Amino acid sequence: MTYSLQLYTVRRPLEEDLPGTIARIAEIGFTQVEPYNFVATADALAEAFAAHGISAPSGHAPLLAEDQDEIFAAAKKLGITTVIDPFIPAERWQDAANIEKTAAGLNAAARKGAGYGIRVGYHNHAWELESKINGTTALEYFESLLDPELVLEVDTYWAAVGGQDPAALLRRLGDRVKFIHIKDGPLTTENLDQLPAGHGRVAIWDVLDAASSLETGVVEFDDYAGDIFEGIAESLAYLNNGKA
Repeated sequence: MTYSLQLYTVRRPLEEDLPGTIARIAEIGFTQVEPYNFVATADALAEAFAAHGISAPSGHAPLLAEDQDEIFAAAKKLGITTVIDPFIPAERWQDAANIEKTAAGLNAAARKGAGYGIRVGYHNHAWELESKINGTTALEYFESLLDPELVLEVDTYWAAVGGQDPAALLRRLGDRVKFIHIKDGPLTTENLDQLPAGHGRVAIWDVLDAASSLETGVVEFDDYAGDIFEGIAESLAYLNNGKA
């Protein structure tokens, strides 16, 4: 499998030196990345991607909060074929009515995205798993409301923090899951506790085996106490080395 890097991981270096940061990611061995809030930086990213042989199959953008046409146009410029809404706040996952509203909004976004040749998805945090609706997790209730063409990107770390076995969750969600976020750590809510893949409590290989329709595994740190470039290099090396 080819692994991608969520660029939020290196947001601080990107702000200081976008071309140099993309060059360093390529040197580490990544050939794919997942941009975030990419509308403002689309031109600079496109130039850096072309210079270093980087592609971006997926990207994060707030589809329910910003101009969708602008997002899809920027995605097309970057070659992004799946735009994933990365964050709907916890208070909107506590009751069926709000979840139904979110699903309707993303279904509508997907219809608009189809006109650009772009698929739409959603990425979870912990609260979509902590909240229960009609006897199931809020995320699974939400999934049942989505049109067939929508996809999920399951953040397996936050799923575990939210009290779920991420591998079992992936098996329940089945073919809907096309992307996962791969991160590791002690399963706390403190982002600085996160660790390179293989150094924490997430059963990385069980997770990958359970994602039966996976297109891309995306390495991400929400934050890291060490050198972030060393952290992502260690994660990629672990994944490329395969199961022990």
